[in-house]
Amino acid sequence: MPKWAPLISLVLVIALMIVHAASASARAWVWKVLAGFGAIGVVVVVYFGLFFAPREAYMSDVGRIIYVHIPFVWMCMVGFTVNVVCAVGYLFKANWKLDALAEASAEVGIFFGACGVTMGSIWARPTWGVWWDWDPRLISTTVMLLVYVGYLAFRSFTEDPDRRAAWSAAGVILGYVTLPITWFSVQWWNSLHQRQSDSQTVDPAMRVGYLFSTVAFLALFFVFVFKRYEISRSRQSSALELPPLQAPAVKPEVSA
Repeated sequence: MPKWAPLISLVLVIALMIVHAASASARAWVWKVLAGFGAIGVVVVVYFGLFFAPREAYMSDVGRIIYVHIPFVWMCMVGFTVNVVCAVGYLFKANWKLDALAEASAEVGIFFGACGVTMGSIWARPTWGVWWDWDPRLISTTVMLLVYVGYLAFRSFTEDPDRRAAWSAAGVILGYVTLPITWFSVQWWNSLHQRQSDSQTVDPAMRVGYLFSTVAFLALFFVFVFKRYEISRSRQSSALELPPLQAPAVKPEVSA
């Protein structure tokens, strides 16, 4: 895979995202282009990871799962970060679009996080000998996902729109602390999980592969959030719609 592929792809994806946000008339086709690019990109990366990427130095062919495991987890964290930014924005300015985007990004983040944990469990079986271990990274990731599941549960059980938006925003800001704990858990505690890889510990071919994979997953993440955002906005319109005004009663005319 060419070294320039991740950078060119990232520029293309970001440009399409900007067009999508700036032009309402272009949204009908931009998300389809991003969805197509993301789907094709994932297929390319899976093929590259299985047949062309070099073997991992310590885990051999098992390490090929890195090309889907890492992007899943990164998109999970991107989703939760978008969620907390929207939550803070809503508390400063009660904007229903921010509330809808917060809900959408949290749900999509949970989806990607659950997929990432599943990939990690599949990875752990041949490397650690177990599907699950009480490892700091696994525990902190699970707690992080449960916090956001609780966020969505609270929203579903709270009927008042204003209370739901304000209280869930305040709660998820506190819950966001689980993300940096998850990220730094492999550095703070003695963990079976390997530390974050860097340019000195990853083969250039592998690095190009999972960076391109991350861009493809970013395109899919954007599409998922956009479509889920539309659902949230539709629900808001139904919940916040005022009842129609009743026509004033017409007094019958009294004939002379």
